[in-house]
Amino acid sequence: MNMTVNSLRPAGLMAIDREMARQHGDALASFENAGETAKVIANSLKRTGRLLLLGMGGSHAVGRAMEPFYRELGVDAVALPLSEQLNQSLPLAGRTILMTSQSGESAEVLRFLSEAGISEGSKPEDVFGLTLEAGSTMARILPNLVGAGGTEHAFAATRSLTVTFALHAAILAALGEDQQPALTLLAHPQVPDLSTALDAMRDVSTIVTSGRRMQGVAEAIALGLTELSRLPCYSLEGGQLRHGPMEMLGPKVGIVLFRAKEATSELVARMARDAAQAGSPVVVFDASGEPPVDGIVSVPVTASSGMAAIFALLPAAQCFMVEFAASRVADAGTPVRSSKITRSE
Repeated sequence: MNMTVNSLRPAGLMAIDREMARQHGDALASFENAGETAKVIANSLKRTGRLLLLGMGGSHAVGRAMEPFYRELGVDAVALPLSEQLNQSLPLAGRTILMTSQSGESAEVLRFLSEAGISEGSKPEDVFGLTLEAGSTMARILPNLVGAGGTEHAFAATRSLTVTFALHAAILAALGEDQQPALTLLAHPQVPDLSTALDAMRDVSTIVTSGRRMQGVAEAIALGLTELSRLPCYSLEGGQLRHGPMEMLGPKVGIVLFRAKEATSELVARMARDAAQAGSPVVVFDASGEPPVDGIVSVPVTASSGMAAIFALLPAAQCFMVEFAASRVADAGTPVRSSKITRSE
């Protein structure tokens, strides 16, 4: 039976399946291996009190997801696309810089290093990298947290997201925050039944993802949905979705929401109700532990907040992303206009 299923599954999605099958083990190893470098980054953050998170694509989505957690610890954290920093720069002085690139070789990374005058042996203060590739240009030049398991080869970020979140969890732990709930969920990942959620999106022509505190996760999944399904899926923070874009809602516009056990949970529930009343199919990936919203497709996961909520929501959302694409594109997972490492701006 498995051979039959595999023979029908696109090679690109099989590659993603392999990455996802090992992502939690690699993430746990990444956390354990972060050790001294995570402490160095934490000490930099204690000294500067300001953080600039730079990345592109999924790496930027990770930065967006991490902003509220660093802010909660008193760090003035801002996440920017690296391309924006290159062309509309924030001052770097007095900030800790965390530049994320799973390959360590993207065009923007190389340009940033060049324009900042950072080269091998220069030992820049308060500038660090997060990567999966220990042999990359970025890893050679900057002090780096290197994720376990090496480069992610499948198109669309899955394992690289989970591993990079684990590296951030190590930094938060070095800052004194208890990460045991997050590690427990990494050790015991759960993927609930997604059939009802997938059926709800059967006839949509686009998906808009949204969240409040979990907005970065919503952005990561929207990117993957677009890359794999080739449909114009995108993300809007919950408040931003309220301010005008609700005019687009209707049967062809699916809404996928992310809800955790925290103060913004009721805002997400209200959006679910209102989007459904406007005629859009709505799915809520729900780590709030609260009763599901009446009449809304809910995908419940372990009730959790903070980093634990990310690790509770991500496996289910990734599987939804992959299977939605598989239902839309015969060769999902094989890029036709993009490459895994973007080498031009």
